[in-house]
Amino acid sequence: MGGVGSISDNANSRSELAGRMAEAARAWLDSLDAEQRKVATGAVPADSASDTERRRWFYTPTDHGGLTVHRQQPAQQRAAMRLVASGLSTAGYVTAATIMGLENVLDHAEGFVARFDRERGRDPGLYYLRVFGEPGGDEPWGWRFGGHHVSLNNLVVDGALAATTPCFLGADPAAAPLLGGAVNRPLARMEDLARDLVRSLRPGLAARVLLLPRAPSDIVTANRTRVSEGDRVVPLAGIWSGKRFPDPVEQGKLQALSDAIDKASGFDDDDHQTVEYTAEPKGLPAQALDTEQREMLRALLSANLDRVPAGVSPRQRYDDDTALDAVHLAWAGSTAPGEPHYYRLQAPQLLVEWDNTQRDANHAHSVWRDPTSDFGLDVLTRHYEAHHD
Repeated sequence: MGGVGSISDNANSRSELAGRMAEAARAWLDSLDAEQRKVATGAVPADSASDTERRRWFYTPTDHGGLTVHRQQPAQQRAAMRLVASGLSTAGYVTAATIMGLENVLDHAEGFVARFDRERGRDPGLYYLRVFGEPGGDEPWGWRFGGHHVSLNNLVVDGALAATTPCFLGADPAAAPLLGGAVNRPLARMEDLARDLVRSLRPGLAARVLLLPRAPSDIVTANRTRVSEGDRVVPLAGIWSGKRFPDPVEQGKLQALSDAIDKASGFDDDDHQTVEYTAEPKGLPAQALDTEQREMLRALLSANLDRVPAGVSPRQRYDDDTALDAVHLAWAGSTAPGEPHYYRLQAPQLLVEWDNTQRDANHAHSVWRDPTSDFGLDVLTRHYEAHHD
């Protein structure tokens, strides 16, 4: 950390951002009719079972909970996206908007046939927004935006932005052609910087960073509310809304796809144990890197953490050499471009996971989490202890 001045600046940024979020959230809610608002709102964030709904999150094309884009009029959609943009950097917002547009590209790639037990399986209108509590009020409040390959979770406590994780971005396809020979790769830097760093390591260090020569089928911590010791990959069919499709044919398709993904990974129990999440970081600490490699790691951290506004991104923390030393990098799979791979960045208050394994390594997932404060659960506990008998 950079000292008292930077801490104060960060606190001011979090308060200012919370104010902008509250203004945008109120404007959106005020534009809705009674029926829309009923779907668009949830309970006040709490440190109890009443907060369970807010802590649900997904990155599959399932019901994320809230009011979908296509159930809103154009002016309401604009207000909704203004709220979404308030929690992201400009680059983060452009990336999220691009990911949403990829639903049309994916629909084309699949021959316009995927359903998932609904009228359109790949649907850029099926992104859900929900506000929890009263924006700008005295009590904690927050908002969640999610759909296929996007999950944003924000909590405001005591007038300041308290939590921005879990924060998930994915891309399917991860790479797609554009006119003139260009390629659309929304998450390219997250992938390329990590690969370049691993490939720059001398053999002894490369052996320490490599967990396995093959990659798990997905991010290891999946969409769990809490990151816990021993977390392992959850099959695709389990990363859904928890309900079976009423149509047995559609449920069978999902299960078959899930089984095929698991089989393709070739993982056995020992492999899962090797890559499972542990509080003690796996892989190579930044302390072992040379000067150039440390700057590559900082660039990789930026690519992952600068999805939120600069004033609240923890990226600046790693300008401090001691903080950077604590970051561990672990890799599984091939380091050849276009082949399945996975990596993890882990440090106190930090967990980043990346995988690009499905669809012949053309389907990427990236999640940023804080194992100590996802959904702001620790902040909520302190708030209610201080303000309630």
